[in-house]
Amino acid sequence: MIAEQIREPAIRVRGLAKSFGKLSVLRGVDLDVPAGSVFALLGPNGAGKTTLVLILSTLLQADSGEAAIEGFDVASAPGDVRASISLTGQFAAVDEVLTGRENLVLVARLRHLRDPGAIADDLLARFSLVEAGARRASTYSGGMRRRLDIAMSLIGDPPVIFLDEPTTGLDPQARIEVWQTITALARNGTTVLLTTQYLDEAEQLADRIAILHEGRIIQSGTLAELKRLFPAATVEYVEKQPSLEDVFLALVGGADPSGGADPSNIPDTERS
Repeated sequence: MIAEQIREPAIRVRGLAKSFGKLSVLRGVDLDVPAGSVFALLGPNGAGKTTLVLILSTLLQADSGEAAIEGFDVASAPGDVRASISLTGQFAAVDEVLTGRENLVLVARLRHLRDPGAIADDLLARFSLVEAGARRASTYSGGMRRRLDIAMSLIGDPPVIFLDEPTTGLDPQARIEVWQTITALARNGTTVLLTTQYLDEAEQLADRIAILHEGRIIQSGTLAELKRLFPAATVEYVEKQPSLEDVFLALVGGADPSGGADPSNIPDTERS
């Protein structure tokens, strides 16, 4: 049997439950996240997405159940789990007074890594921020700031990264920039657990999708598997009109005015 067939999931959760007083937020969550994949956790506000991420990142203790990251138990080996993960929350954690490069150098030094300057320069190049590296982060656009935030999370090469609502508040062009970054992470072998309210985001990025509702996973699978839950579509011929997002991206240079998005600005998962 080859190694890929026997490899354990990067994230494994069984029966995870959490309540705050009389409010049950998680009610027995089960999920497996394959290594090197993008796993999208969908759900409305209050579904328990952020609570689950906080438990998996050792920032919150579960009431019951089990969870493991890269084979390390979240409850009994939190130090090993923290060494294996990185967390990017809903709001960018960059220091706006520092330059982009200084933010990266600071995190590398806090992690006691050798040659922080070289690490910073490598990440600036990897995330297309070289020209902005000497500028204060306060001058960055929303998409640039989020890319810098994710770059900071990758210092130390954690095999698993949690992205909690990474595109909340971003404009369409900035969202595409972040999508490209997430796609590149998975291509390079990083396991990404992505929480989002945006269905199109999960559809474009995720290898597998789970729907969290009222504290439980009510369905999970690939996009194709989830679509098969519905009856076959009726074929109709209609004239396709551009959406407002198509128009916006065309006007600001992020899409082809003829109606198709610019392939250079779209992750591989969007191209046909």
